Amino acid sequence: MTEITLHNTRSRSRERFVPLDPANVRMYVCGPTVYDRAHIGNARPVVVFDVLFRLLRHVYGAGHVTYVRNVTDVDDKINARAAAEQRPIRELTDETLAAYHADMDALGALRPTHEPRATDYVPEMVAMIEALVARGHAYEAEGHVLFAVASFPGYGRFANRSLDEMQAGARVEVAPYKRDPMDFVLWKPSSSAEPGWPSPWGHGRPGWHIECSAMSGALLGTSFDIHGGGIDLVFPHHENEIAQSACTHPEGEFARYWLHNGFLNVEGEKMSKSLGNFFTVRDLLERGIPGEVIRFVLMSTHYRQPIDWTEAKVHEATVLLTLWEKLLRDVKRVGAPAAGAAPAPEVVAALADDLNTPLALKALRDIASEVRLGGERGARAGAAFVVSLDLMGISPDGFRSAAIRQSLDRVFSGAGEKGFDEKVRGLLAAREKARAARDFARADAIRDGLLAAGIKVMDRAGGPSEWELGPDFDPARLDGIES
Repeated sequence: MTEITLHNTRSRSRERFVPLDPANVRMYVCGPTVYDRAHIGNARPVVVFDVLFRLLRHVYGAGHVTYVRNVTDVDDKINARAAAEQRPIRELTDETLAAYHADMDALGALRPTHEPRATDYVPEMVAMIEALVARGHAYEAEGHVLFAVASFPGYGRFANRSLDEMQAGARVEVAPYKRDPMDFVLWKPSSSAEPGWPSPWGHGRPGWHIECSAMSGALLGTSFDIHGGGIDLVFPHHENEIAQSACTHPEGEFARYWLHNGFLNVEGEKMSKSLGNFFTVRDLLERGIPGEVIRFVLMSTHYRQPIDWTEAKVHEATVLLTLWEKLLRDVKRVGAPAAGAAPAPEVVAALADDLNTPLALKALRDIASEVRLGGERGARAGAAFVVSLDLMGISPDGFRSAAIRQSLDRVFSGAGEKGFDEKVRGLLAAREKARAARDFARADAIRDGLLAAGIKVMDRAGGPSEWELGPDFDPARLDGIES
């Protein structure tokens, strides 16, 4: 069985992944707050943990992995948006969740096994809060119930922060009814205009942090394997989850492996509406950028590193996927992969190495080069190529969508009638012929022409030259190269 290694935020080190029960691998990921369209930063954890979900299904079997991603549908931002638009809250959250599903589906993300809505688990949250109060870890004050941070000695250990650091920089509400500034809300009162539920502390609604602890416990148990989310959730959200879960269920481990993805910037700057570089997934799709391209760009940087979204990366991804689409048409002529065909070992190994998607994408490029060789070796590589794409969430069926066709036609509008792939291979063949004839000036001219068009040529001892596209690729310049 493939051995998976993951970087555990809790230990701050890479660890071999050993599930509690290989027959039921369990993962929880913090999901959307449904009051507005998902922006591209929201899409990154969706793609990251979709890749992990696919890998776990490949290793342990599709029927042996349970993936839970919650939906926050009770929140002050939702209340404010519904009031501003004079709409029922449920209507707003239903509409926003449907839009979220449509956008994430376009990125090739599988639906989670369970997608619980917070409003469906309020009784479980109330029961958890009651247990915390009974055990001295929470207290009631002015209609609120707050978690007493001082009652949990390990508080701050997960985020690796001292109490002084947390108090100085915490994103917490300062209120006179708190015993300690760090105490956080588990339950708060609701006005007649706000959603609310009956509780021992009066009509009210849950705080944000409690919902994930209650829902993960209800669906995955008091001990499960993986908890994921963005790096911004480490503190206070995940720190608070750990505290309230450990105090409610001291017999459990809660989550054993914690994974967090890095931030997303746009053209080297933080994404913000004030800078004019803020955009949603729907904005990109409506600009004609296919979901496959968006997914590819998000996978091109290792999940733990910050990612810089650039137009150059979008262009490069579109061009490369175009080449793969053309290649897949050739593979399809040979025939579909046999039932039970396996993805390429180097792709699986890259993903098993802490989700190294950049290395997996490089492996796919290498496999594509083998497919181009044709023959029996190319046919075997073609089968592995198709199955590996699916493992990465890049479905061959997606290449035939109208959106990607329009995008590819736009990118390759200057490539002329002759197929791009055939054009490049023809130029490389002419270069090899010139080198064999010792006409090095001609060979260098072809290489320089390709480089000027944004194509890097790499010579390999004992084999054909390989090539790759750069972000400055311009197919129109290929017509100026004489072969």
